[in-house]
Amino acid sequence: MATQRIAIFGSTGQLGSDLVSVLQDSGKFDVIPLTHEIADCTDAEAVRKAVRHSNPQFVVNCAAYVRVDDCEDHAREAFDVNAIGALNIARACAEIDALCVYISTDYVFDGEKKDPYVESDPTNPINVYGTSKLAGEYLVRQAARRWLIIRVASLFGKTGARGKGGNFIETILAKAKKGEPLKVVDDIHISPTYTRDAAEMIKHLISAQETGVAHAANRGACTWYEFAKMALDLCAIKVSLAAVPSADFPTRARRPKNSTLGTERLFAGAGVRTPTWQEALRAYLQEKRHLPVPKSIALG
Repeated sequence: MATQRIAIFGSTGQLGSDLVSVLQDSGKFDVIPLTHEIADCTDAEAVRKAVRHSNPQFVVNCAAYVRVDDCEDHAREAFDVNAIGALNIARACAEIDALCVYISTDYVFDGEKKDPYVESDPTNPINVYGTSKLAGEYLVRQAARRWLIIRVASLFGKTGARGKGGNFIETILAKAKKGEPLKVVDDIHISPTYTRDAAEMIKHLISAQETGVAHAANRGACTWYEFAKMALDLCAIKVSLAAVPSADFPTRARRPKNSTLGTERLFAGAGVRTPTWQEALRAYLQEKRHLPVPKSIALG
């Protein structure tokens, strides 16, 4: 079977780098990484040229302005990347009839729902970042002939988020190893998602030629405190860890109290069993060599 060409914007980011690896390893895709230097998503002509030159059947847009608090003070930059950039890529996809895959976020929801959010739930972002990503969703729907919007949540991966200086787990472990007492919020519920697992879910959705809106997250939910505690327990690190309300750590941007994502569509459409966040965290810690790697696991 001939491989299909797939271009990835934001290919060096936390999710993009794992997506490139997963797709290449599958042997089913000819992957074209499109870095910021090759084509800045805010430059419509550069995007158009890069897409036409690579001529892919699929284009995945992982490029994003992800610094949630900074978005409040730099709204224009956030919208330039997350919305106008998404529009530029969607229009380029439309010109060659490529499937436009836009990576969105759990932050398009307001957090008032008690249960996990499913794809059909109404959106209502409460910060600039979520609003800019939702604007990107609407522009992709409007501009692309064929589109797939995939919402991910609370990502952690080997590469780390460059805009955030790493990821939550590495920050917690670094402080704990120094013996610093830790305080972590325990009233915000999330779906921690390992970028390697998210990349596998995205691969399955694309391979199944799904369109519309889908959620890609590890199963289950926890608070940031529970997430940190599990990491410390797995690594057998003893340190003072206190659960505190989010009011103790005021942030520039409001956060949804519950942004957990349900992944029912992955089961129904692509037939994917998503690992639990606990399984994902253990796999991540093994990948980063914080835990011994089982002999049966090859990390490359």
